[in-house]
Amino acid sequence: MQEEQIPAPAAPKTHQTHQLTSLFQHNPFPHKPRNVNSVHKAEQEAAGINTRIAVGLTQSVGTMWAAYSFAVLSIIGLLAILGVLSPKVALLVAWASQTFIQLVMLPIIMVGQNVLGRKSELQADEAFNTTQKSYHDLEEVMQHLAAQDAELLKHTKMLIHLLSAAGITPEQLPDILPNGTLSSETPSAGTQG
Repeated sequence: MQEEQIPAPAAPKTHQTHQLTSLFQHNPFPHKPRNVNSVHKAEQEAAGINTRIAVGLTQSVGTMWAAYSFAVLSIIGLLAILGVLSPKVALLVAWASQTFIQLVMLPIIMVGQNVLGRKSELQADEAFNTTQKSYHDLEEVMQHLAAQDAELLKHTKMLIHLLSAAGITPEQLPDILPNGTLSSETPSAGTQG
């Protein structure tokens, strides 16, 4: 017997569809946020002994205990000027306050303030970069929305064309409800069914 060959069913015809993977290509901003506290701490740890001394003295001079010490020194100088203490004490107080404290401590405090002010500079730079990143991201969101608008308009035109080909005018669309019925077939809110 000869076996009858049954033809294999033909593969269904497939339509090529235009598949859009993305309407917009994101270009990330190159700034990566960083913790400026850890950056500043690392800079201070990498600094030399002179910087550490300047920061330590700046921080200690900026305390109330330093203010109390300077007040005591000025009272001792006043007592020496009034004759209660030796005139040599007045000279020592004048030397300590005018020569040592002003001439030596001034540059040390300036170095300490520069090192401590570095943290503010780092914070300002980080805030600027974060603002730039936010601005960049907002611009990209706006471009993405514009691309979506263009795609929606393209789809709307295509739907209007398809409806026209089917004999439906865009003016008839408000009369057709999502379930396929005409709005004239549904009871109005004032009537009872």
